[in-house]
Amino acid sequence: MAGHGGSSEAARGGGGRGVVISDDWPGYSLDLFTYPQHYYGDLEYVLIPHGIIVDRTERLAKDIMQDIGDNDIVVLCVLKGGYKFCADLVEHIKNLSRNSERFISMKVDFVRLKSYHNDQSMQDMQIMGGDDLSKLTGKNVLIVEDIVGTGRTMKVLLNHIEKYNPKMIKVASLLVKRTSWPDGYRPDYYGFEIPDLFVVGYALDYNEYFRDLNHICVINDRGKAKYRV
Repeated sequence: MAGHGGSSEAARGGGGRGVVISDDWPGYSLDLFTYPQHYYGDLEYVLIPHGIIVDRTERLAKDIMQDIGDNDIVVLCVLKGGYKFCADLVEHIKNLSRNSERFISMKVDFVRLKSYHNDQSMQDMQIMGGDDLSKLTGKNVLIVEDIVGTGRTMKVLLNHIEKYNPKMIKVASLLVKRTSWPDGYRPDYYGFEIPDLFVVGYALDYNEYFRDLNHICVINDRGKAKYRV
């Protein structure tokens, strides 16, 4: 059985945890930032500005290098929401590796999970895509995800990958959402712990919209109604 962290224990970074955004955090006014004009009126506020995402991602890359440098890693990017975070994280790791005695070799593959309809989590989850996952046998695997809520989706994916007996599995997620589930899953590495809000931007979507938004924002009721399917 492959060893993976991702338990209820706090992840590394930020004094042992991700950056914690409290429930009463009012966010930033949209007027302080630039964002696509076609989303005017569809957002409540900016939760995490793009620049802070970039800086936090760089620190996560450093933590990962310190922990699993000198290893060949298969990065398994969870599409579609994880592609932006994954690309930036991998680039930061590569930059650190170039200037370090600890070289880390990475191959990137992709899987797609479908677990949301509009803003509601579905009971059944589908795993699609990816090369032959049997190639993960004996490999060090880093799963890169955009957001972890209840953790149910990630647990299904982990159980699926463990069938192929990888040497190690680590999980990095940009966001962890605080939920009412008492056994909330915690990735090995995560950027921000956020309130139980439906957020968009930085490749996180609402029915395929808002992926072109650089900041992570909270969508309003008008936005949900406008892009509902």
